[in-house]
Amino acid sequence: MMNHRFWRIKTIKVIPRKWKMVKKASIFKKKIKSIWEKIRVCSSEKFKKYKKLSTKNISQELEVVDSVNIFSDDDSDLVALKISILGDCQIGKTSFVAKYVGDEQEKKCLQMNGLNLMDKTLVIKGARIAFTIWDVGGEHSSYDLIPIACKDAVAILFMFDLNCRRSLNNVKYWYIQARKWNKSAIPILIGTKFDDFVQLPLDIQWTVVSQARTYAKAMKATLFFSSATHNINVNKIFKFIMAKLFNLPWTVQKNLTIGEPIIDF
Repeated sequence: MMNHRFWRIKTIKVIPRKWKMVKKASIFKKKIKSIWEKIRVCSSEKFKKYKKLSTKNISQELEVVDSVNIFSDDDSDLVALKISILGDCQIGKTSFVAKYVGDEQEKKCLQMNGLNLMDKTLVIKGARIAFTIWDVGGEHSSYDLIPIACKDAVAILFMFDLNCRRSLNNVKYWYIQARKWNKSAIPILIGTKFDDFVQLPLDIQWTVVSQARTYAKAMKATLFFSSATHNINVNKIFKFIMAKLFNLPWTVQKNLTIGEPIIDF
């Protein structure tokens, strides 16, 4: 049973702010409406040994194709799925997403005040799957975006900087707020900037790993340490999500070795 005292945090009063529109307000509303209509809920030298991940060596049943614009009208066979990303600011959330979707899709990113939307389209067993990734800013002004970002998401990625304990402590707040609006999404806890973290003394690494594993257990989440710079576990995280959603014959292996990118569940 989850210890409620463990999750007790101080309530923060937030003054809602209106979003800045990318273009005209009418265009923005049409795009947001289009997204909701398309979303369907679905049940050092140390780095030399880390190879960049590719779809070929993970699963032969997963074929990556060029991303498409989910706002286009030619999407009758497209299954749109929503993924939300929460965490403090300046912890590498946007870099993480950009590494996954690629440079071209990053340029097409729909940006608003406190929110970025990016998409990635894949082919799985002949079906086109479009991930719409909602990257929520970590500033207080973006807290009022949590409800719309989390609602109907199939997975929520809770991210923290491995080199900043405060960002890990704040995961409790993000988790509690997210679960108010979505209790069924797959929870994943992600520690970013592993390439910097691995340079820290082993005793500090052990402390952070222990705390992160404790949080992941309380959240019933899978834990990944990642690096966008070196593409460590970035692709693997999204493949893990797809395997869970579509029952693909692929499983992730645990790695609890201090000094290596942790994977725990």
